[in-house]
Parts: sequence; structure tokens; C-alpha cells
Amino acid sequence: MSQNCKHDEFNRDAISGFVEKYGCYIAMIESDDLPSFAYSIGLYEKFEHPEIICFGLHIDMMGNLINEVAAMIKQGSKIQTDVSYPDFLENVDVKFIPVSKSFYGDYFGYGTRYYKDSTDFSALQLVWPDKENNFPWDEGFNPDWKFKQPLLDRNIDFKFYEERNLGVFTTKEVLEGDPVLYVYHDDDGDWQFHTTADPDLNNAILVCLEDIVKRDSSINELFDLQFGCSAFRTSKNDKWQRLNEEES
Repeated sequence: MSQNCKHDEFNRDAISGFVEKYGCYIAMIESDDLPSFAYSIGLYEKFEHPEIICFGLHIDMMGNLINEVAAMIKQGSKIQTDVSYPDFLENVDVKFIPVSKSFYGDYFGYGTRYYKDSTDFSALQLVWPDKENNFPWDEGFNPDWKFKQPLLDRNIDFKFYEERNLGVFTTKEVLEGDPVLYVYHDDDGDWQFHTTADPDLNNAILVCLEDIVKRDSSINELFDLQFGCSAFRTSKNDKWQRLNEEES
């Protein structure tokens, strides 16, 4: 069996050692506000098989699931995207979908570094259903679980976990064309998008989150900004700088 390791400082030699001994390394990324996830590193190098990523379950369970998939791969199996697999979770099937490279920078940080800062590897997402065996793309899927696992084969233009029509706060200056330079993700989950650090709240406007993203696709980069944190940049052409709750 491959061995699970908590997400820690990147160490190529340590990861290579796990890949050589167990067939893959499993990176585990826990979060309080957003779905935790786990993914393999090394399956592509060792077996020419796509890496595996999974979201939204207990972190150790996801590690065990990826271990089980890796064991099948080491025995010569190839995971298919048009097949239901009944043996990974009790009483429900799981399916796999291809991961768009547009998401590699968001979720495969250590993976791309391991492959020498390259996205020249493929990946599959293990997707689990609700208790009625409905998958997230099915009409009857449990709405309470909708945002537990983003689907990495779609929604490239809108990476936020929230609904596209979620109401967010901005000002008329942004709607008139001024760039968004300050973003706040409040403790209660509300989003604010402003052009100055001290906006005139008399000009505050409630708009759809999708409208903000359509105006500037680089805002997609902040989809995983934690509650209570903020981000800023000097101009629209600069990179976002993130601040944690204490710094915000």
C-alpha cells in the first residue's frame, strides 16, 4: 500500500522515496472553511496513469480511497471515466472524471512542483454520490452537499464554490469600470469587491458574484480565500497579495 502523509513543506527527495517504495505519495490538504482534499503524486511517473484527486470527505478517508485506487493501478488496472466503481464506498458507487489543466495551479501545487513545475501529467477526480447514489451532476443530488466537491472538468470560467447568482457587495465605481483592487471574504462568508481600501459605502451596490468575475477573470484566483481574509493589488495588472485574518 502507498503511505499517507499530511501536507507539509515540499521535499522532493521525501516524495520520491514514497513514490519509489509505495507507488505514490498522497498529499492531504485540510481546510476549515473550504472542502478538504487529497491527491496522489507519482502514479503518472511510476505507472503512466493519471494522478487521483478527491474532495469533501474526511481527510483520512480520502487518503484510504486513493490508496485503494493506487493498489488497483499497481496491479495493472486502468481507471475509466465511463464506469461506475462499486467497491470503494459502502452502498454507493463512485465515478471518475478528467481534471482540466486549468485547475492544476489551484489544487496540484506540490504535484506540479514534483513534475518540475510542469503540468505535463494527467489527473482524474474521484467523485462520490449522495446516499441515494445521485452524483453532483444529477438533478436529485442532495443540495446540502453541492459545494463539498468542485467538479474539475467544468466551470473553468467560474471557480468559486458559491452559486453564480450569490449576492456580493461592491460599489458603483466598480460597475462604472474602475478595477477591483481590494477583496474581502468576511467571517460570515459575505464577499466584498472594491476599488479602494476605504470605499464610500453610500455607493454600495449588491450584484451577482458571476458579474464580478465576468468583469475580471483574475478574480477567479481568489476563489479559495478563507473566511476573515482579504486580498489586494496595486493595479489590475499586478498579482493578488493575500492577508490572513490577523493582518486584514
